[in-house]
Amino acid sequence: MTIVRQILSTRLRKAEIEEYLRERLRSAVFGGVSISFTPIGTRVTIYAMKPSRVIGSKGRVIKEISETLEKRFGVENPVVTVVEVEVPELNPYVVAERIAQDLEKGVRYRRVGFWAVRRVMEAGARGVEIHISGKLTSARSRTEKFTEGFIPKSGELAMDYVLEGKSSVRLKTGVLGIRVLIYPPDAPLPEQLTIKKEVGDVGEGGKTATGDE
Repeated sequence: MTIVRQILSTRLRKAEIEEYLRERLRSAVFGGVSISFTPIGTRVTIYAMKPSRVIGSKGRVIKEISETLEKRFGVENPVVTVVEVEVPELNPYVVAERIAQDLEKGVRYRRVGFWAVRRVMEAGARGVEIHISGKLTSARSRTEKFTEGFIPKSGELAMDYVLEGKSSVRLKTGVLGIRVLIYPPDAPLPEQLTIKKEVGDVGEGGKTATGDE
């Protein structure tokens, strides 16, 4: 039970850190964070489309982030590094934030959803699923889903390969939530089989090399 509680506590703290960084680094287009523990401290890697805005003038912003991680979230000896997002269309955090920005500009949610799906698939993704939730066309909240390709819902493929990002935007009608799931280009498909051929199994012309002929 203690181990389970530790895992849940770690996930909750990471979710809180992600939420803080997403809001703090909105202008940098936050693309996610990875946290790993080392003997000399906690390595925090922040992904963003505009790394210079994460660093700030003379390192002011990244220093502020380091102090907040340590004092507010209890991260021990945080070592913060910044990595530029190479393919924004395959990063679910970036896609979700772009959708939020388009909605804020007044673009209709259906057009935004279809645009986002097309850009992700054109970037090489095996699958994408986008959820936009809230008061979309009436006073009643609902969720619209835009999907294309293959997205595993459970099992090893879902846990190990599906990338997820979230964002939100406040409009006159209320707050809309955006959830993006991406199955990346290098992820395997269920029907893919790997056939291992041993040396000497097959001879020339496709005949079995047994030495009988």
